[in-house]
Amino acid sequence: MWFLFSILTALAWGGADLFYKKGSNSEDRFSHLKIVVMVGLVMGIHATIFYLYKDIDFHLFDMVKYLPVSFFYIVSMTVGYVGLRYLELSISSPVQNSSGAITAILLFIFFQQDIDMIHILGVIVITIGVIGIAVVEKHEEDKMMRLNQVKVDKKYQLGFMAVSFPIIYALLDGAGTFADGIYLDELKIMSEDTALLAYEYTFFICAVFVYMYLKLIKKESFNVFKERDKGLAAILETTGQFFYVYAMGSYAIIAAPLIASYSIFSVILSRIFLKEKLSPKHYFVIAIVMIGIIILGIADADEA
Repeated sequence: MWFLFSILTALAWGGADLFYKKGSNSEDRFSHLKIVVMVGLVMGIHATIFYLYKDIDFHLFDMVKYLPVSFFYIVSMTVGYVGLRYLELSISSPVQNSSGAITAILLFIFFQQDIDMIHILGVIVITIGVIGIAVVEKHEEDKMMRLNQVKVDKKYQLGFMAVSFPIIYALLDGAGTFADGIYLDELKIMSEDTALLAYEYTFFICAVFVYMYLKLIKKESFNVFKERDKGLAAILETTGQFFYVYAMGSYAIIAAPLIASYSIFSVILSRIFLKEKLSPKHYFVIAIVMIGIIILGIADADEA
């Protein structure tokens, strides 16, 4: 089921990316923290329902045990949310998703992997497509700015700030996914259910502290019931996380790069719902990723 879970994760996170973009405001210097609060709140609610429904044997120490993974994920996501404020000149979310390739390389180096050439080919094709969509997105952004002759504040121009966010995200997320591969697949340190609860409750605790910081220290006006886009993003993020742990628990080295292709779904969804047009270059790189997904699907069917 790793292939199906990976596709469902990519679809959910692609949708979440769309609403993250809509819910991020470059004028609001706390927009990234508000997203953290919304995601943590939804994850905490989901974790509680999931725990009660499945009656999982879960202990507080499991959160401590899983903390290294949670740390990388939560920090990388927060960095990603900050970067969304500079989307107009960042290298875009697809660059962040090169983390899937980083994870696959790390797992291949540190653990003996039983993978055939078809799986390797699929991963290579998808990775090329993910990098390709980043290049195309950046080219389209530059083209748009030239046509509109937009003057941009120097602090938002392509430089250290714009480049650092996606790179930092990719490194942290790659490390977190690598750790997840160890916890859930390679060494089986804990079950997928336990890992899911540990991560979601950790995120919820972070959200509580961030909310207190915004309300008590920064005196920021923030009503969670009025944050529609951030709320939808949080729901889709949590949905993706649910399927993600089961995909990683089954076949981490292949699932990670496949899940990273959610940037492709994000581009497609943003063009559908935001009425933006896809260029021929977009269609080309999307086709490359789809070919990679089909290759992995065929390989998975052959194994079954």
